[in-house]
Amino acid sequence: MPESLTLDLPDLAATEAFGRRLGRLLFPGAVLALVGPLGAGKTHLTRAIAEGLDIPDSRVVSSPTFVLIQEYQARLPIYHIDAYRLRSEGEFFDLGVHEFLEGDGVCIVEWADRVPGCLPPEHLRIELVVTGETGRRATVAARGVRYRTLAAALES
Repeated sequence: MPESLTLDLPDLAATEAFGRRLGRLLFPGAVLALVGPLGAGKTHLTRAIAEGLDIPDSRVVSSPTFVLIQEYQARLPIYHIDAYRLRSEGEFFDLGVHEFLEGDGVCIVEWADRVPGCLPPEHLRIELVVTGETGRRATVAARGVRYRTLAAALES
């Protein structure tokens, strides 16, 4: 089972297909750590993941930069958390995110590289790199057996 894999996503359609496929594979308690610069497509990917989780209307998925946590109802509850504006891991912890991270929903943390000490030891890290106007490269790093199994399913 791979611990990491790199996927070239040449356009928005490929990013959306990847996100939907990932969403279909997610399980209760899954934690996704999204990393990448502004404009890399973290929220766009989150919207596609929500579609894979059968959200009724993916248009409701928006960047939680100013509200910090968005909750969406789908096959599994989705907790979309943004650490961009936080100054410390303590501020992140003070949001009460541990309740979400330890729950039965799916937690998607944007700017997760700002709060690495708050993430559970087992999670899936997805780093997005801009490769063109709509092209991206996703490096998926699996931490833990369940996430390695998930990464293997993404690779096949």
